[in-house]
Amino acid sequence: MATAISANKAELIAIANAVASEKMIDKGIVIEAMEDAIQRAARARYGAENDIRAKLDPNSGDLRLWRVVEVVEQVDDYYKQIDLKGAEKLQKGAAIGDFIVDPLPPIEFGRIAAQAAKQVIFQKVRDAERDRQYDEFKDRQGEIITGVVKRVEFGHIVVDLGRAEGVIRRDQQIPREVVRVNDRIRSLILNVRRENRGPQIFLSRAHPDFMKKLFAQEVPEIYDGIIEIKAAARDPGSRAKIGVISHDSSIDPVGACVGMKGSRVQAVVQEMQGEKIDIIPWSPDTATFVVNALQPANVSRVVIDEEEDRIEVVVPDDQLSLAIGRRGQNVRLASQLTAKAIDILTEADASEKRQKEFVANSELFQNELDVDETLAQLLVAEGFGALEEVAYVELDELAAIEGFDEDLAQELQSRAQEALDRREQAARDERRALGVDDALAEMPYLTEAMLVTLGKAGVKTLDDLADLATDELVEKKRAEPRRRGDDTPRAAPKGGILAEYGLSDEQGNEIIMAARAHWFTDEEEPVAAESADAGEEQAEGDEA
Repeated sequence: MATAISANKAELIAIANAVASEKMIDKGIVIEAMEDAIQRAARARYGAENDIRAKLDPNSGDLRLWRVVEVVEQVDDYYKQIDLKGAEKLQKGAAIGDFIVDPLPPIEFGRIAAQAAKQVIFQKVRDAERDRQYDEFKDRQGEIITGVVKRVEFGHIVVDLGRAEGVIRRDQQIPREVVRVNDRIRSLILNVRRENRGPQIFLSRAHPDFMKKLFAQEVPEIYDGIIEIKAAARDPGSRAKIGVISHDSSIDPVGACVGMKGSRVQAVVQEMQGEKIDIIPWSPDTATFVVNALQPANVSRVVIDEEEDRIEVVVPDDQLSLAIGRRGQNVRLASQLTAKAIDILTEADASEKRQKEFVANSELFQNELDVDETLAQLLVAEGFGALEEVAYVELDELAAIEGFDEDLAQELQSRAQEALDRREQAARDERRALGVDDALAEMPYLTEAMLVTLGKAGVKTLDDLADLATDELVEKKRAEPRRRGDDTPRAAPKGGILAEYGLSDEQGNEIIMAARAHWFTDEEEPVAAESADAGEEQAEGDEA
């Protein structure tokens, strides 16, 4: 019998060691799971109301089972309490209030108890394994990992990563890539989330960072930090662009990424299923970088609109299709690479646009400043495009225009300011007609024209304005670049109510906080009123 017990003990410890090794979790967790299972089985045997503990020696396999009871004068709960006389039999010197141990004999596991114990151990081991997997992969986001394709479900690829499973969702795969079960596959760890069913490891082969990491593996200079990939954009499976810069003037970043006879870039291209890669020198100058990003097209001129956060690129007529690319791919990737909306125009288009702007601005000055066509065109030719520019420019700069003198400059500024005042008054009248409260005119940065725009959008009171979020108020409109000749109707670009006025997020936040200030004032007023009432009552009491 003793031999059988020893064998059982040894077998118990061997099982714990095997499970801990297979699941790569701490042996103590397995032992703890076994103790919990034994405790549950003992409660089923002796009564669930008992406070039963089990201790399994991780080395010898010895099992101790006991019940914890409290020593009391009068027993109310026979499962968890014992009187002083009974306690003396278990532990000499026991006193009222002590918790003592009542040893229990080992139990024999029946079929149901054994199955329940097995479930408890299985659940605890599985939870520990999930925690281990999450802890192992949570800090590895952004790394490239190699796995084996386990199965393909509903277009999603499940990858065996050795100690866990990852999934490459359909939208993170390279289009038209053929993947078979048991294929080895490299991918980027995109995200790791803890969920009830276990950690979910999301992988990607379509993300631009996957291309960046591949280059870091193939180009030692990138791994060492000598060359840096500043920007990347991809059309997965078709074409990609990366902007690179060298922190060592003796090393050509483009040549280092291409490698001898293209060996380095070809290794990345093969991994990305033949995706063509344009390697572009990055530049802190936006115009230069845009010109580089639109390669292989030649660019004649770049005009940057800081307020609209857009870039207008002028190319020769014969370069238009090359700049736009097949189905707009080249300009789309360049736009993603530079994080700017890019409009492509030919020389003829740009000339026509400039002519329309010239005529429109000339008519504006003729009407608002009451000057003849020649003078209006002269102002436009000198770069003036708005009344504000004429009204608030340095007088010397205006007088320096050929044919102008100081008197004429002062008269033009005076007329421009009068025109702006008329605009302001007209906007004020329209704002009041819309029912916009005068209190909104006290808010910082808001002009009468802005208040008209707010009124048309239904924002007419301080509370209306205070309820807005910053992006709802000032977020800039962003539109996809449109190729020449594309007249397809599309939704208007979304943005904040005041997007056209070029306010910054900081200014928008300041406006909204100023509008909310009355909320806090209103909260303080009742308190002040109560204090005043209390003071009056006290004064009346003193007089009495």
